[in-house]
Amino acid sequence: MNATIHYCHPGYTPADTKNFLIGFSENPNFLVVKFKVLDSASNVVYEGIAEKFRYCEYTGEILYKGDFSAVTEPGQYQISLTDFNAESHLFEISDEWLSREVRANIKSFYYQRSGVDLPEQFAGAWARPAAHLDDKLEFHPTMNRAGFWNAHGGWYDAGDYGKYIVNGGVSVATLMLACELRKNSAFVGGAGFSASFEQPASLLDEVRFELEFFLRMQDDDGGVFFKVTPYRWDGFVTPTESDALQKRYILGKSTSSTLNFAGALAQAHHVFADVDEAFASKCLDAGVRAYLWAEKNPDVDWPHNTEGSGGYGDPDLGDDFFWARAMLYRELKCGTEWADLCARIERQIPADMESYLPTYGLQWRSTQNLAWFALATMECEWTEKARMAFKYTAEEILNLCAIDPYGLSIRKFIWGSNGDIANHALTLYLVYIWFNDSKYRTAALEQIKFVYGMNPVDVSFVTGSAWSSPKFPHHRISHSDNVVESVPGLVVGGINEDRQDTHRHPHYLGNARGMSYADEQCSFASNEVAINWSAPLTAALLLLSGT
Repeated sequence: MNATIHYCHPGYTPADTKNFLIGFSENPNFLVVKFKVLDSASNVVYEGIAEKFRYCEYTGEILYKGDFSAVTEPGQYQISLTDFNAESHLFEISDEWLSREVRANIKSFYYQRSGVDLPEQFAGAWARPAAHLDDKLEFHPTMNRAGFWNAHGGWYDAGDYGKYIVNGGVSVATLMLACELRKNSAFVGGAGFSASFEQPASLLDEVRFELEFFLRMQDDDGGVFFKVTPYRWDGFVTPTESDALQKRYILGKSTSSTLNFAGALAQAHHVFADVDEAFASKCLDAGVRAYLWAEKNPDVDWPHNTEGSGGYGDPDLGDDFFWARAMLYRELKCGTEWADLCARIERQIPADMESYLPTYGLQWRSTQNLAWFALATMECEWTEKARMAFKYTAEEILNLCAIDPYGLSIRKFIWGSNGDIANHALTLYLVYIWFNDSKYRTAALEQIKFVYGMNPVDVSFVTGSAWSSPKFPHHRISHSDNVVESVPGLVVGGINEDRQDTHRHPHYLGNARGMSYADEQCSFASNEVAINWSAPLTAALLLLSGT
């Protein structure tokens, strides 16, 4: 009888729970499975029993669960099932693996930079010249607007070369959340940060690179353009080739992009106030102007042009108004310059709180958790209520995790399921910080283990993180740079039971919905990368690592 070992491929930390699952495709006629843990010299350091756990509906497996938390000595190990001639690859027990992944994930945003040189000194094999300068873009013909616009910089959004405010906003805000909570981390940076190959930019520097692009996307009237887009989807060509093959345009100005901007720039004021006061003030002023535009233009639709870039359409902007209001309120509450605006926002927030309760995790369509975070991290009449609202949400997550075979709180594998999982981990960790109950941190780490290999398809979903990492992500840079290894530190979308790319004929790993993954370039539905999936994973890793 075949047995498959599902475990965290990079490793485990010494002090945390070390568990794994064993999957059987048919019901075995025994109740326990013996296992051994071997060190790098094949010496047995632990022997244990994996007990029958439960049936997994979305994979068809009978799962057994083993635990070797007693092994705490740092080193290289593997799990062995002698009776089934099965063993894991080597993994490590150390405190370093989380820190290593934090560093790689931060650097992945550096690799997504648009419009600047990535020198070999910092980018190594993935060095490339500046392309898509985007400093003199025409307006899209649908805008009926003459002239040019400077939209230089920013991150490529995903596996293509588009740059978006809506998805960029929730991504950069998530990273700033981590910067707030780990402001003294060496990864977050500051005046004393020293660049290196592994981390050419601190997290603050990387965030600022995106925010500078955001500031360029604000129109003179305070409204914010929606995206930078080509006319048609690029093939799998380099940024330089893309730049030569077709023009790029500024497209749209919408309420949704303007509110995303307002919320993110208000938060930027909080994050950079002690680092660069002038920049922080510039961000707050821009955020206020954006919010005032959105108040006057509450229903300007998103541009419905998706010939060469994603849509990011959102029919409900109430959560975005809540996000912008709460972040602005946090920054304006103690000042006098915008007293009337602050008072107006203060009257509106109670209704926002009633209409938009916290969700399990952030999404670009559901941004209210950023508003609740703002309220939970300031001194105001709603602080305790905000924290308790997060706690109630975390308890719901724990209840869902308890009944899922893989310990997940998601109930469907959607496009970008890894982003959902990472976001749920982030919510759990916030509650851990505020209520100091280790069960939330433990559950958060369990979600991260799933992303890094303890899943039905036995893939560590972050490029370069383990032997099983994606080799063929849907990522134009990785498939056009003549480098065998994928650009490292990028999380792919992961298992997606809707399989929207079947017309491209990817070879999914099985018919069961939990096997809906293909490590193939054509599988945009399961193997594309995106900054809004990388951001919550980066934030959760930074918080969990404690570095």
